[in-house]
Amino acid sequence: MQLMFFALFLLFYIVVMVGNLLILLTVFSDPRLHKPMYFFLSNLSFVDIAYSSATAPKMIADFISEKKTISYWGCVTQMFTFHFFGCAEIFVLTVMAFDRYAAICHPLRYTTIMSANACIVLASLSWLGALGHSFVQTLLTFQLPFCNNRVIDHYFCDVHPVLKLACADTTLVNMLVIANSGLISLGCFLILLASYTVILFSLRKRSSESRRKALSTCGSHFTVVTFFFVPCIFIYLRPSTTFPLDKAVSVFYTTITPMLNPLIYTLRNEDVKNAMKRIWSLKVSLKEKQKA
Repeated sequence: MQLMFFALFLLFYIVVMVGNLLILLTVFSDPRLHKPMYFFLSNLSFVDIAYSSATAPKMIADFISEKKTISYWGCVTQMFTFHFFGCAEIFVLTVMAFDRYAAICHPLRYTTIMSANACIVLASLSWLGALGHSFVQTLLTFQLPFCNNRVIDHYFCDVHPVLKLACADTTLVNMLVIANSGLISLGCFLILLASYTVILFSLRKRSSESRRKALSTCGSHFTVVTFFFVPCIFIYLRPSTTFPLDKAVSVFYTTITPMLNPLIYTLRNEDVKNAMKRIWSLKVSLKEKQKA
């Protein structure tokens, strides 16, 4: 069974890396994609690569290891990077929703609202906010004393499984974790729902073609948002209790969702598909010239 899971999750991880790297290459290579929407999409692809890499390689290696261990500082690093890139994904998805709101509800002012400087500021705030969140989360967890029990009932170092090993009262830390992780997830999700509600109402007066294009773009984004936010809210917006379902849910949003993101954005986005075709055609024509 472990060898089967090793092969399966190795395949998933390769798809995550290849799919997201392909989106990064496409966005950077095609000048037609140098727009706010694709700037944030490239940020999302980079986050997915790093976020999945925080947990997947160790999990894959453990499938073929007799002793599934991690050092103390390895655990600290894994928790910090996992929450840093996970929170960055939350903020980037929220900013992407704001970008769609500005593009659909204020088309005449869109270039002013989402200027190059505004995009850089929003992306920077997303990364800085994620850094602050991760630092606080990791500090709260590892300032507690840990005693003899050293078995983490999880496949990576996350807050709730590690808190179960502490030999001190974790009530306050649990409440702070809910306030830090759970409320960030829930708050951003509610902001996203509100923005899409406003977008849907604004589309009623548009032409059918305009509605179709807007709904296609927003549909892709909302699918990604649902796949990521719902598991996060389930895991973090509750006290430090663990359920058998937690590991399966965690696998979904740490490995499956980063794998699905590039597929969702490429299969439902005509601009990205056309850009990939242009890059592929250019590559083929260059090879033919070299042979000639």
